[in-house]
Amino acid sequence: MRIEKPELCSQDIGDATLEYLSYGDDGPVIIFMHATGFLPWLWHPIARELSDSYRIIAPYFCDHRETEPEMGGLSWMTLADDLCALCRELGLDHPYLVGHSMGATVMTIANATHGSIAERMIIIEPIFLPEDFYRVQIGIEDHPLASKSIRRRDQWENASTAKEYLRTKALFKEWDEEMLDLYIRFGMSENETGGLQLACSPRREASLFMGGMQYDPWPLLPKVTCPVLVVEGAESDNRHFIDLRKAASLFPRGFHRLVEGGHLIPMEKPAETVALIRDFFEVEMPER
Repeated sequence: MRIEKPELCSQDIGDATLEYLSYGDDGPVIIFMHATGFLPWLWHPIARELSDSYRIIAPYFCDHRETEPEMGGLSWMTLADDLCALCRELGLDHPYLVGHSMGATVMTIANATHGSIAERMIIIEPIFLPEDFYRVQIGIEDHPLASKSIRRRDQWENASTAKEYLRTKALFKEWDEEMLDLYIRFGMSENETGGLQLACSPRREASLFMGGMQYDPWPLLPKVTCPVLVVEGAESDNRHFIDLRKAASLFPRGFHRLVEGGHLIPMEKPAETVALIRDFFEVEMPER
């Protein structure tokens, strides 16, 4: 039975508490991991379609730990440890994993450092920066993404003005309508004046971006033994500096797929994302 509305849950993982969306109790488990500064509700149109066949968990990685961007931010290795702690506390044994951007990188680190926790894994536009990036120490002002996110506008009068503003930005221009509505409804909260503000603040988002510089994932890729599908957007700006074909070749059981769209494939093409997930998780594994 398809689940139209997930349950909002929380789990103590030892030294922090993670919130997550939960769809059902039966079937193989899929864990969905969101991108930097976004939220698990952006998986909802995809998770809803898959909930008739899978039990789905979608955690929220933004504000469960105190961190400051000027101090290096929140390491993605820490997030990888938190993902594994969540699996342990919930008793999830070898779930399927689907991650986008930051979430894709975090689950890759988790699999490599915690003994291939996944049955199979789909990583959509992972952030595998050129290795030289991880060898330098830079501040917020020099980070191409953190420097922008910390100055991001995060206050609007109401949902209508927020939506009108977001539609003028290239980042949101191609989003599916339901996805954009979910971002405004659950990715924003009421502020002191009765307007809306981003739930994941610009400082929190900048901390996550800065944390992505603390650990080089490239040496870990050969250690991930489960089948991995690396999904790349044909129009993604990241193609200019992230070599995802190379990344796929380094996974022992890696596959690469180029699809239409930019970096934000799940938000722009949710129906196609559902089909891609079913194909990789439910079809007999092809020879590489």
